[in-house]
Amino acid sequence: MATDATGAGATGVTVTGGDAGGNATVRRFLTQNQPAISVDTKKKELVGDFKNAGQEWQPQGQPEQVRVHDFLDKTLGKAIPYGVYDILNNQGWVSVGIDHDTAQFAANSIGRWWREMGRHRFPRAKQLLITADGGGSNSYRSRLWKVALQQLADDLGLRLKVCHFPPGTSKWNKIEHRLFSFITQNWRGRPLVSHQAIVSLIAGTKTRAGLLVKAALDTNQYQTHLKVSDEELTRLKLRCEPFHGEWNYLLTPRK
Repeated sequence: MATDATGAGATGVTVTGGDAGGNATVRRFLTQNQPAISVDTKKKELVGDFKNAGQEWQPQGQPEQVRVHDFLDKTLGKAIPYGVYDILNNQGWVSVGIDHDTAQFAANSIGRWWREMGRHRFPRAKQLLITADGGGSNSYRSRLWKVALQQLADDLGLRLKVCHFPPGTSKWNKIEHRLFSFITQNWRGRPLVSHQAIVSLIAGTKTRAGLLVKAALDTNQYQTHLKVSDEELTRLKLRCEPFHGEWNYLLTPRK
């Protein structure tokens, strides 16, 4: 079990962020008991008997045997953990992908968190706040990310409020030090020999502050290099906020 050193802030009620506007938005959502989540992709991992950083107890003279070189095993492939962290309840969801880290994969991961965990915690929710870095599969520059979120809003019937962290401030993203750091501690020194082993190690992550984590494998194939036309973009119910609308915007269900 990992130790959570965040003290009173371990539940996520104490909020810090990259800018005052996003910080105030998180506080408002938490006060109204509306869901606020932090999302990101954890470092991709090679699957197989490869060296994993850290130390773990083993019987003397019986160390884990690992490969000398870290070359991709084409049979086992790689693991792409996309995480969703519930700031209010100190709970996490991780979808472990096997294909590509795309905007659709990110949106599907958020949808799976909502169906498996979120809607039970927030049965009266009408909107969802998503805090995210500015790059990667959930980049604020990505048209496909906005299209995927619009489809998610339509499917869930929720207004999706998105706040991206400004460049250089991603270290404030809650998921990094409230979820991912403890997953890394939990599987330290253990070869990630299979996708199922990775899912089990992630789901077994706990802290003294009561962190709960669930995980599942996402076996879907995600196409890359998809293009979104200007016409398709105009069909989104997207409203940009007056303050840095490229980072802060709202997507409303079309139905």
